Amino acid sequence: MKRMTVKTSKLIIIAVVLLFCAAIAKLCYIVLSDKVDGVNLKEKALSITTVTEPLPSSRGDIYDANGEKLAETVNSYTLIAYLAESRTKDMKNPQHVVDKELTATKLAPILGMDKEDILKYLNQDKYQVQFGTKGNNLTENVKSKIEALDLPGLDFLVSHQRFYKKAGAASYILGYAKPNDEGVITGELGIEKYYDDELSGIDGYKKYQKYTSGNYQIPNTRVEEQKAINGSDIYLTIDSNIQLIVENAIKKLSDEASMEWMVFTVMDANTGAIVASATNPNFNPNDTNTITSFMNPLVSYQYEPGSVMKIFSFASAIEAGKYNGSEPYKSGCIKVYEDTICDSNKTGWGTITFDQGFANSSNVAASILADRLKADSLRSYYQDLGFGKLTGIELSNEAKGVINFKYGSEPASAAFGQGITVTPIQILQAMTFLTNDGTVIKPYIVDKIVDSDGNMVFQGERTEVKKVYSSATATKLRSLMHDVIEFGTGKSYKTENVKLIAKTGTAQIASPNGGYLDGDYDIIKSIAGIFPEDNPKYIIYMANSKMVASVKTLASVVTTAIEEIASYAKLTDKKSDVDYSKIINLNNYISKNVADTVDSLNSQNLKPIIIGDGTYVINQYPLKNTSVIAGDKIFLMTNSNKYIMPNITNWSRNEVETYCNLINLNCSFKGYGYVLSQSIALGEEITNDKKLEIELTQIEL
Repeated sequence: MKRMTVKTSKLIIIAVVLLFCAAIAKLCYIVLSDKVDGVNLKEKALSITTVTEPLPSSRGDIYDANGEKLAETVNSYTLIAYLAESRTKDMKNPQHVVDKELTATKLAPILGMDKEDILKYLNQDKYQVQFGTKGNNLTENVKSKIEALDLPGLDFLVSHQRFYKKAGAASYILGYAKPNDEGVITGELGIEKYYDDELSGIDGYKKYQKYTSGNYQIPNTRVEEQKAINGSDIYLTIDSNIQLIVENAIKKLSDEASMEWMVFTVMDANTGAIVASATNPNFNPNDTNTITSFMNPLVSYQYEPGSVMKIFSFASAIEAGKYNGSEPYKSGCIKVYEDTICDSNKTGWGTITFDQGFANSSNVAASILADRLKADSLRSYYQDLGFGKLTGIELSNEAKGVINFKYGSEPASAAFGQGITVTPIQILQAMTFLTNDGTVIKPYIVDKIVDSDGNMVFQGERTEVKKVYSSATATKLRSLMHDVIEFGTGKSYKTENVKLIAKTGTAQIASPNGGYLDGDYDIIKSIAGIFPEDNPKYIIYMANSKMVASVKTLASVVTTAIEEIASYAKLTDKKSDVDYSKIINLNNYISKNVADTVDSLNSQNLKPIIIGDGTYVINQYPLKNTSVIAGDKIFLMTNSNKYIMPNITNWSRNEVETYCNLINLNCSFKGYGYVLSQSIALGEEITNDKKLEIELTQIEL
C-alpha cells in the first residue's frame, strides 16, 4: 500500500504562533496595566470581598413535666431618644425629639417613671440618650404602646434575653442564662448551665461574594451555606403545681420567721424524679440582681444533718444482724472513749427498747449500735447509700459532703448525724431504699431532651444505684418511722387525710473556729418523710438553718403542704381548702381597663390590689402566665402618679415589699410574720420623702 503524506501549511503554523504570542502579550498587558478597556482591574478586585455571614441558632426552651413552658428566649428592647437636631433634614419628617415636654408626659405612665425624671434625660446635651433601668428590657407589648404614641425621635435597640415565665419558681433548678460579651446567651447556673451546649445548638453560616460598596451578593456567584442547628428543648420532671405548693410553704415560713436558709424538696418515691424543690434564699432569674448566693441549697450546701441519719444507721445495724428492737438499754448518757454522748433531754427516758429509742431519737441508742457495727462497716453502708460522693443529678455545682470518721467517738457521732457532712440531694437518694425494697435509686430532674427536629435524644428514667438493704430491713424502718409520727419526736407532723411516716432531725452547726455554735437558734432542723405510708408515692425532705420559729409553726406549714400535695395528686378523697387541680394561670392585664380587670380577678377568687387612681393598668405583679391560687393578691399599678396608703394589716412581709418596690417606697420592718401596724396612716398620700415602717407579728389578726 502506498503511504500518504500530510503536509501542514507554513502559513497555518505562522498564524497559530502569532495568535499565541498575541494572547501572551494580552495577558502581560492585563497583569502589568492598571486599566483594561477603561476598567481599573486592581480596584475591581479589591472591591470584591468574601463575606461570612453568621446564622445564629435559637436557644432551646425549658418545660415542666406537664409541657408548660418555664424558660424561653424573647426579644428585648431598649428605648432610646435622639436629641441632636442635625438628624432632621426635613421638619415635616423630624428625626429627633421635638417636643420634650409632650414626650415626657406620654412616656411617663408607660415606663412607670416620673415625668420630671424623663425630662432630665431629654434635656441632656447629647446626640442620643437611654432612660436607665426603666427603659431597658422592654417587652413587645410596651414597645408597641410607645410606637403607638407616634412621637418623633424615639427608637429601640433590639436584643435577645432569656425569659422565665414563673419568675422565682424553681429558680435554682432552672438557673439562668444571659448574653455574654458577644451577645450570645450563655447558661450560668442550674439546668441552663449544665445543659448549655444542648440548649445553645450550633450556629451556621452563609459565605458569599459581594462588592464592598454594597450589601448584596454578587449575582451568579457561588454561595456556601451551613444552616444553623437550633438548640434542643429540655423537659424537666418538675410538676409546676406541686412546685407552687412548696414555694408557698417556704414563702409562708419566711414571712413568719427568720432563717439563714431552707430547702423543701419532693421526689417520686419509685423513680427518683424530683417533682418540686423550693429554697430560701431564692431569686428571680429575670433579674439577676436579686441573686444573693450562687449555690443551690439542694445540691451545694454541705452540713451536719443530725438525727435523720438514724434512719440509715439503724437500718445498717438491722441489716448486719446487730439489732433487736425489743432489747432494753439505759437511755440518758453514755461514755464513748473520751466523750460523753447524751440524749437530747440529757436524762433520757430510763430503760427503754431500741424501737422506742428510734421513736424518741435517742443518741445513746445510735451510739450503741455504731459500736456494734464498727467504723468500717457503718462507713461502708453510708457510702453504698451515696454519702460522700456525687449523686450525678443534672445540676451544676453539686458537692460531695464528707464521710470521714475513723476512731474514738466519731462513728457514734456519725450514727446520729454529727461530725459528717451531707447534701439534701444525698438524703433524698438514700431515702429511696425505703420505697424500693432496699435498693437505692438515683435522683434525676430531666425527663427528656427533644432536638430541633422533634426527635427525642434523651429519656430520663429510673436508675438503680445499688441494693443496700433487704426488703425486710426497709419494712422494719418504715415501721419505726410510723412510730416517730404516732408517739415520738414527730407528733407535730401528724397529718389528717394522708398518712405520713418520717424521721425528724436537729443538728448543731459547726463553728468555723472549731466546735459548735451555741446560740439558741444555731441549729439545723429537718424532717425526712414518705407518704402515703401504705403505698408510698412521694419522699419529702425539708431542712432549715437558724430558723427562729417554734416546731409547731414549722410542722403546721410542712403538713399543710403535704395535705395539699396529696389532694392535688388525688391520694386522698378529701380536698384541701385550696383546690390545686384548678391552679390559675394569670392573664396579662397591662393596658386593660382597671374596672374590667378587677371584675375578672374577682371572678377567679383573686384579690386585686389597686395602686393609684388611674383608669388603666400599666404594670402588674405577678406577671402574666404566673401560676397563682385562689386568695392570692394581684398588684395592679395604674396610670397615676398619686398613691394613697391602703390598709395593709395582716399583709405578709413579702406582700408589703412587693407593694413598696412597685411604687419605689422605702420601707423597713421590725419582727417577722404579718403586719401589725404601719407608720403611714390609711388614706394618707405617699410622697417621695416618706418611709414606711412596719411592725410584724407572727399571729394573723
